Amino acid sequence: MTKAAIHIAAATDQHAASEVPFYQPHGDEVELFEHAYNKQLPLLIKGPTGCGKTRFVMHMAARLKRPLYTVSCHDDLTATDLVGRHLVNDSGTYWNDGPLTRAVRNGGICYLDEIVEARKDTAVVLHPLTDDRRILPLERTGETLQAPVQFMLVVSYNPGYQSFLKGMKPSTRQRFVSLRFNFLDAAQEQQVVIAETGIDLVTAKQLVKLASALRALKQHDLEEVASTRLVVYAAALIKNGFAPIEACRAALVEALTDDEEVTAALMEVVYACFGE
Repeated sequence: MTKAAIHIAAATDQHAASEVPFYQPHGDEVELFEHAYNKQLPLLIKGPTGCGKTRFVMHMAARLKRPLYTVSCHDDLTATDLVGRHLVNDSGTYWNDGPLTRAVRNGGICYLDEIVEARKDTAVVLHPLTDDRRILPLERTGETLQAPVQFMLVVSYNPGYQSFLKGMKPSTRQRFVSLRFNFLDAAQEQQVVIAETGIDLVTAKQLVKLASALRALKQHDLEEVASTRLVVYAAALIKNGFAPIEACRAALVEALTDDEEVTAALMEVVYACFGE
């Protein structure tokens, strides 16, 4: 098994459909997802890191009672990693399905997170699944799998970040129904933080206010903004008894920058938001 395949095995998970994870809707994305699923349409989700894309897909897979196969894409990911490969054991050679193939066979939802990080040959594999053919040719086994109606392909990426590095080809992007995500408004984000950690409303408000202030500094030596995920991490530390200022340093500030001067500037924002 290649290094890339090992990463896939670690990042691929089939979630139980019995529990529906908490998710705070942004708008009509739940309805759009359901309509796309019912009409066998592939879905592209665009939005910044940590704004809830993965949680949304988990929520929808459980809501629709379908197994979810999640792949965190990276620059070593190849089409073979998605589709499968022949392996060797004591009994000889055998075929091992990749996560995309398993999702097609089992009528699941395959979620490719940060799709533009994968190698370009992955698009060749996805194209037959994203038009009216809905097929997955397996050249090495001679099979052509017809995707069942329950199968759905979902991909995501961060266009703000990727614009500096890579982008999705228009010919690929136009094969998907697209959904744009952004961060929740303050009241909604507070509810997420409370639901995820059990933190009190006053602290949740302070944390969300801090996140908003840090996001306003996006153009000041920060490659990424403070995500809702990081806000939840800070809240979890505080809820467990860790000092709020140090929780914000560990979960938010240090996660955003390695530069000591920028860190000091961000900590001033933390002190202002927490009144110290």
